[in-house]
Order: sequence, then structure tokens, then C-alpha cells
Amino acid sequence: MTTSVTVTPVRVASLLVGENERLPVFVHLIDHPDGRILVDTGLTALHPAVADMDPQLEPLSEQADVDLDSITAVVNTHLHFDHCGGNHLFTGRPIYVQRAELEDARTREDYTIREWVDAPGVEYTPVDGELELLPGIRLVPAPGHTRGSQIVVVETGERPIVIAGDTAVWFGELDAPETEGQRLIRSLDPQQVWLAHAAEPWSA
Repeated sequence: MTTSVTVTPVRVASLLVGENERLPVFVHLIDHPDGRILVDTGLTALHPAVADMDPQLEPLSEQADVDLDSITAVVNTHLHFDHCGGNHLFTGRPIYVQRAELEDARTREDYTIREWVDAPGVEYTPVDGELELLPGIRLVPAPGHTRGSQIVVVETGERPIVIAGDTAVWFGELDAPETEGQRLIRSLDPQQVWLAHAAEPWSA
């Protein structure tokens, strides 16, 4: 794969975690010669179930520099509410998620906001294990944060770039990996790892 593939973080919200600390929420755009992939979709509305996190929204649909029509496919790293709340913006386009994650989101109590997962018109492509989405772009299961979490591995010709979702929430979780997914990321020897709640990528 050539280095003509780029990854761009887009901030879509922030959440209150603790008394006065706000955690940013990022989604990631992959520009590839064969398509434009959005990894996770953030959230676009408020919901009573997460009112205690006081979401401050910057939805994709209101960001002038993000052309939603240009996105050819969506990947959900997992289906917690802050990663799938914008899925409804992409009706008619495939949304790739691990089958185990989709099952858990639809059946487990207090897992996510189900009406956001199965919003009208949302069409999932369930994935079992690894999948090459485009040349040089792979979906890889990375359990830990959830049973069905997955990461996106972008081959650059040298060391890969990884989009990790919440497989690691803080840089320290990659500095000292504990889960299967975190250890997997480190085993790839990536040049960069983009996290869902950090503005800058982690690097070894």
C-alpha cells in the first residue's frame, strides 16, 4: 500500500467523565484511492440514558468540511452509544461491525442505546474475524473493551497505522497493554494509533 492513504480525526462531541473533566469524542476518516471510509460515527442527539455525561455535540451532519455523501462505507469499532449514534446518517451504505458486537448490542441490557444501533435504514454487514475492506485496509478483531471490538489496520508500506476505537482509551493502556486487543495492537508495531478519545495519535 502506498502512503496515499490518509487518516483524519474529526471531533464530534465531548462527554463529562468525573466532576469537571471532559473527554473528547473523535471519529476518523480514511481517504483511500478506492473509497472513503468513516470509522465510528459519534453521536448526533441527546438521550436520557446518558444525560449524566452531559454530551456536548458537534455532529458530523453540521460540520461544513465533512461531506457525508463522499463516504462509501462505515466501520463501527464497537457499538457503544458514542460510536454508533451517527449511523443513521449513512442509510444505504454498508456499516461493518463484528457479528459478536452486533449480537451483544441487540441483546445485552445497559450495553448501548438500541434505537441508535438499529435506527431506520441502517444496514449492517456483520464480520466474522478479519476482513480486507479495501487493498491495504483490514478489519481485525481486538477483544477487550468489548467482546466484539475491532480495529482498523491501514498498511502504509512501512509500519501500519491503527484506528483503535476504545481498544485503548488512554495512551497508558498501550504503554502497558493488558487486554488481548491492546497486546494485538502492540504486536503490529504501528507507527501511529488513533484513539477515539484523544486528539493526537499514540506512537511507540
